[in-house]
Amino acid sequence: MRRADRELTDREEIKRILEEAKVLRLGLKDGDYPYIVPLHYGYIYEGDVLRFYMHGAKAGKKYDLVKADSHAFVELDCAVETTGEGDVACVYGANYASLMARGEVTAVEDPEEKIAGLKLLMRAQTGRDFEITAQQAAGVTVFRFDATAYSAKKRRIG
Repeated sequence: MRRADRELTDREEIKRILEEAKVLRLGLKDGDYPYIVPLHYGYIYEGDVLRFYMHGAKAGKKYDLVKADSHAFVELDCAVETTGEGDVACVYGANYASLMARGEVTAVEDPEEKIAGLKLLMRAQTGRDFEITAQQAAGVTVFRFDATAYSAKKRRIG
């Protein structure tokens, strides 16, 4: 990370990003160009494990790209606000907190893990626990992203 003064290593601050951000951007390989899709997510952040669960249709571009190549990248951000005032562009900046990770994304096949992933997603998005039936889980694809490396940073001025 170029700006070590902005790097976050405190687990509680990283967890705060995971809780406050509501949209994860999943980057996949699509030939010569990246394909980036915003998704709601749930997560597990315990010990050395950072795992995200997302859902989507049972067919389509995202599904096809994940099946073709499991290498992926994710980005989340929160607390984004413009700072500065006046007539000089260079005095403006932004406050933010963000997390980026590289890893592997797969479509979950196990029905129990699909249900667990959807429950985590609903908890992260709504703050509530929901019952998810096997029938509901069978109607969607649940994707699991396992981070192999990640970094977080924060900028707070003014």
